[in-house]
Amino acid sequence: MNAELIIFYLFSIFLIISSMRVVISNNPVKSAIYLVSSFFCSAVLWLLLGAEFLSVILILVYVGAVMVLFLFVVMMLDINLSEATGGFVKYLNEGIFVFIIMSALLILFFQNQFADTDKNIITEINIISDSNTKNLGYILYTEYILAFEIAAVILLLGIISAITLTHKKKSDNKFQDPDIQVNVKKEDRIFIVKDEDLK
Repeated sequence: MNAELIIFYLFSIFLIISSMRVVISNNPVKSAIYLVSSFFCSAVLWLLLGAEFLSVILILVYVGAVMVLFLFVVMMLDINLSEATGGFVKYLNEGIFVFIIMSALLILFFQNQFADTDKNIITEINIISDSNTKNLGYILYTEYILAFEIAAVILLLGIISAITLTHKKKSDNKFQDPDIQVNVKKEDRIFIVKDEDLK
């Protein structure tokens, strides 16, 4: 057994354990930390498969940006752990039922998808360099440019929708109205008081 196989089995076991802890843990902060560990183990497995670009992107984007932001949001939320644990126990039977169905569907899909492996092997690909990053960039921006741009627009719409749904203007907040500031008159700003009025 070579070192590569030992590393594969080791990080695969860590990935399975950390993924289970993400679901089982009743503390959302701990779940987020276990999810970061799952991403890191997955990145190591991608690196062993020779996909260094996906491995680095998984660490930089998901671990370095998305999960850090998600962790800050979870830490700022006031979550009642007793209610969360009670809901987990309450819907345990339904969760096991959905898990069994989803597992059966995934097994059926992969058995049908890879039944004839000769039809699923990529026999021809345009290779412009020895680097996977350059090859992936070339394919994305030539053959799959339309799908890439559509995905970018969908992500942009998701960001705009999230901001629109979460942005609520409160009545007690103080804010400036540029229209009122521009159209203001001198009489509205200055009130002249005479000495006679003060007596």
